[in-house]
Amino acid sequence: MTPTTDNAAHTPTAGAGRGRSLLWVDDEIELLKAHVIFLEKKGYEVDTVTNGFDALERCAERPYDLILLDENMPGISGLETLARIKEVLPTVPVVMVTKSEEENIMDQAIGSKIADYLIKPVNPNQILLTLKRNIHQKEIVTEVQQSAYQQDFGKIGMQISDARTFADWTEVYKRLTLWEQDLTAADSQMTEMLSMQKQEANLGFGKFIRKNYMQWIEGSPDRPLMSPDIFKSRIFPLLNQGEKVFLLVIDNFRFDQWRMLQSEIADQFNIEEDLYCSILPTATQYARNAIFSGLMPNIIAKMFPDLWVDEDSEEGKNLNEAPLIKTQFDRYRRRNTFTYHKVNDSQAAEKLLQQLPTLQGYDLNVVVLNFIDMLSHARTESRMVRELANNEAAYRSITLSWFRHSAVKDLFRALAASDYTILLTTDHGSIRCGNPIKVVGDRNTNTNLRYKLGKNLSYNPKEVFEIREPLRAQLPSPNLSTAYIFALGDSFFAYPNNYNYYVSYYKDTFQHGGISMEEMLIPLITLRPKKR
Repeated sequence: MTPTTDNAAHTPTAGAGRGRSLLWVDDEIELLKAHVIFLEKKGYEVDTVTNGFDALERCAERPYDLILLDENMPGISGLETLARIKEVLPTVPVVMVTKSEEENIMDQAIGSKIADYLIKPVNPNQILLTLKRNIHQKEIVTEVQQSAYQQDFGKIGMQISDARTFADWTEVYKRLTLWEQDLTAADSQMTEMLSMQKQEANLGFGKFIRKNYMQWIEGSPDRPLMSPDIFKSRIFPLLNQGEKVFLLVIDNFRFDQWRMLQSEIADQFNIEEDLYCSILPTATQYARNAIFSGLMPNIIAKMFPDLWVDEDSEEGKNLNEAPLIKTQFDRYRRRNTFTYHKVNDSQAAEKLLQQLPTLQGYDLNVVVLNFIDMLSHARTESRMVRELANNEAAYRSITLSWFRHSAVKDLFRALAASDYTILLTTDHGSIRCGNPIKVVGDRNTNTNLRYKLGKNLSYNPKEVFEIREPLRAQLPSPNLSTAYIFALGDSFFAYPNNYNYYVSYYKDTFQHGGISMEEMLIPLITLRPKKR
């Protein structure tokens, strides 16, 4: 399958100005006649006036796509004209053309929200470049991105086919995530083709996990870094070097969401980016408890039964995280001091900020941030939130908006001024579900849509990854005949009774617990303040 694009996408480079209107304001406009003719030959419709008053009259009569405005004119100056134009046409880009290279003139113009400025004498190509930058940028970016993805499409397909190791799959996922963000930003029609390629990749990744997961759990040398390894492999070595560590765990945080946040903090930190593999099920009770304890779920249940909460219990599944961290410190005979904090809302985040000075005395501070997980659940349960985050791009956008306007951004700013090394990670990601799979279970079967465990499960084994011997996978086994099954790709489990209602309610919701790149390949980011 080869992606194609419509020839109309190439209009920014051929006949670019067709249908675009410009207003050029300059008291020496007659001397610029050759430039005006050049633009008209490029397809632009150019109106010309010699002073600010005439410019304001024209702006009141019709909208323009861009205005070229001389800075030094008799009557009212270019800066005065600019201010009054913005009252009439607040969104039109204005390019200031000036003979002066004085810094204060440029500062005034930029402060008045000009789109660009040119220094006289200008040449036609300079003008054309600023038009492309300010009128056609989105079209040009879309064209270039679509062309680049077309060229990369086959290479990614080969990369998916040839992926044999965990490192191979992380590279596939990173590449697809990068294209997803670039094509979305360019508002490209190629996003549907990319979505299909991502589904193909997830099918391949599911086969990879089916083949290798049990071997990893049983100690294969090819095992990647997994949930129980985080403290031992990443946190303890930092503490051994005498570094103070801030561990931020954003629940249900995907790699694409990290990439959105990265741009917000890149100027404050030196960043080392990595991915690790969540254990199964990719759910908080299992994966996050494994991180904090350094143990697989069945071992936690055996060694610390008072800290493990069974699947069918009404008790919260993540209430014992601080004690689990302590068991890991005790097991490795570590004498480091640590604190644990759970942040569920802005008030809790602001309280944590106020406590920062007192936290400086601890070697490790662990903070769990629950907003994204809360957003995921709210999107399922609330029609309004579902409308606000109706696709992947909107979901990422809401994540970014939350970060920009929350106390969490202030927390990062404060940490950038500290001597802490920050480890930013999560317990699992999530996937937007689209493909229902029928499963039958008894009343004791758990309610998660991406994994099921029970003793009387009925399903098509070709559609799932099944673990019939939970203890081999180091998972708790409430009964001798308990089995676990995991949904692959974007599938989710639905019961045959009331099937249509169930499917319509849960389709296109973000779920976790199963097997997909989005759920299992998750960010592990090291941040060091640049001020050091």
